[in-house]
Amino acid sequence: MILPARDPARAPITTGVLRAEDRAALAALVAATGQFNDDELAVALQLFDEAFALGGGEGRDPSVYAFVAARDAKGALAGYACWGFTPETRGTCDLYWLAVHPDAQGLGAGTALMGAVHVAMRAHGARLSVVEASGRPDAEPARRFYERQGYVVAACVRDFYAPGDDRVSYVHRLGRPA
Repeated sequence: MILPARDPARAPITTGVLRAEDRAALAALVAATGQFNDDELAVALQLFDEAFALGGGEGRDPSVYAFVAARDAKGALAGYACWGFTPETRGTCDLYWLAVHPDAQGLGAGTALMGAVHVAMRAHGARLSVVEASGRPDAEPARRFYERQGYVVAACVRDFYAPGDDRVSYVHRLGRPA
């Protein structure tokens, strides 16, 4: 089987900090995925705004919210992740958001983001990462992605988000901190 070559103008994907000037690109990226409604987009922007207002942002302070950006070869925002420590826990983090622009899907942006998030979590002393996903059929690709990244289902709350829309909770043990 011959696979199509990746567009060299879109590769490689690199990870780094999300900057304050990325706000508009982040909003466009989240909207472009088609997976989030207007209320969810508003929450993504609220977390971004809170983190940068409180000195988090740019991956600096996971007690607020920390971000990782994925960028294409031209430096455009291809994806992002938002994570932070779960209050009242010892070393547990929540992965709040992970979104990849449709044009960058299949190029390794999600895997690169997840790897960078796990490295950052370990560097801050985390031992466990938790992520929630919708149980809707259209969220199946996201759930499969988390499973490929080593996450396992820990719980499923039926009809959590809405009737017929379950919350599937995943966990990933991070191992020893760096």
